Amino acid sequence: MHRVHRAATSLVLIVLVALGVRLAFAWSQIQKTPVELQGTVPFQTETGHIAYSLATGKGYASPFQRDTGPTAWLTPVYPLLVAGIFKLFGVYSRASFFAAILLNILFSAAVCIPIFHAGKRIVGLGVASVGAWFWALFVNAVMIPYEWIWDTSLAALLAATILWTTLKLPASQRWRDWCVYGLLWGVTLMTNPALASVLPFLLLWVVLHARHEGHLQLARPALAGALVLLCCLPWTVRNYVAFHRFIPLRSNLSFELYIGNNENYDERRRGLPAIITQDREILRYLRMGEMAFMDEEKRKALQFIAAHPRVELWLVGNRIVDFWMGTAAPVKIFRETDSVLIRGILLGNFLSTLGAFLGIVVLFWRRNPYAIPLAAFPLLFPVLYYLTHTSLRYRHPIDPVVLLLAAIATAQLGRRLLQLMQTETF
Repeated sequence: MHRVHRAATSLVLIVLVALGVRLAFAWSQIQKTPVELQGTVPFQTETGHIAYSLATGKGYASPFQRDTGPTAWLTPVYPLLVAGIFKLFGVYSRASFFAAILLNILFSAAVCIPIFHAGKRIVGLGVASVGAWFWALFVNAVMIPYEWIWDTSLAALLAATILWTTLKLPASQRWRDWCVYGLLWGVTLMTNPALASVLPFLLLWVVLHARHEGHLQLARPALAGALVLLCCLPWTVRNYVAFHRFIPLRSNLSFELYIGNNENYDERRRGLPAIITQDREILRYLRMGEMAFMDEEKRKALQFIAAHPRVELWLVGNRIVDFWMGTAAPVKIFRETDSVLIRGILLGNFLSTLGAFLGIVVLFWRRNPYAIPLAAFPLLFPVLYYLTHTSLRYRHPIDPVVLLLAAIATAQLGRRLLQLMQTETF
């Protein structure tokens, strides 16, 4: 029994299992993909196109492959990583595809480490192990590193690491730790700017908790905040030089807003063929240029939202379900699909979501001091997607926190069941 417990709580074993499961899934999918497509199709995204532009000496530009000049469509960290892979293994090559997938898998498997250590700090070794095992075997976490050559897996690792360091930081009086925290946030914002939604709340919690611990010196959090801004400054300056306007992170929010809020959703057009698609909007982008296109998208989206408040409420409701379940019609799809994988994704999304919100209740009910930073991720991060549009991968950066919360709820449920069993025995 002792050996079983040691194995179940072994971080090394959990990471190895996570790595093995992801490699096995990727290998099985590679066997189903024609060899001639492996070096090209996976890179036909904004990330792949910008990386191509970088690797061929054309600069940070052209998110849709045609030469359209400088872009701020994506923040630079992940496209630069892919460009580096292209330089080492060849542009749009099969070797680059394998390297990019392997890098994503390593990012994803490494998430087990901050989940485990954050869980130990919050509740203890048992919950830490359960949370890490949940991540190691979570269907989305196994699938996404292969399916998306995007910043998704790296963002999940950064978000989990931020949670871990946030929980540790109030007790630290070392300047180095506060500097690392600021730099970590800077890299995160340059990877996935959507995580900025939780930054002010986590930093405020760190300051207040440090004050409670008696370790507060405002110079330390001020330094961390300054380092966050310093990390973003070169990119912001570059954007101002390229576009002559203030773009601190990404330029494409207006596009995302319009894709989720446009005339297709007008109740008077229900049932009619869609007139607005991403492909059509991208053609407009190629014709107009990035800034003029974004200005027009913003104008049209805000105009639609103001003119259709009832439809907007319906859309937000659908997007809330879509964000957490991966589809706006989970019951219908679960019943109609013949795919075991799709059913596994839907079931995993439902159970993890239910567990996460029960975990938040448990933490606040038990007055756990770490309740606020954990709750910030599932409560604040999705708001941007409730307003724009969503897909299965958009919640993935916060999935490590979601699964840790689910582990906390599972542990509480297990304790309750054990208490009931002991009561009935006596």
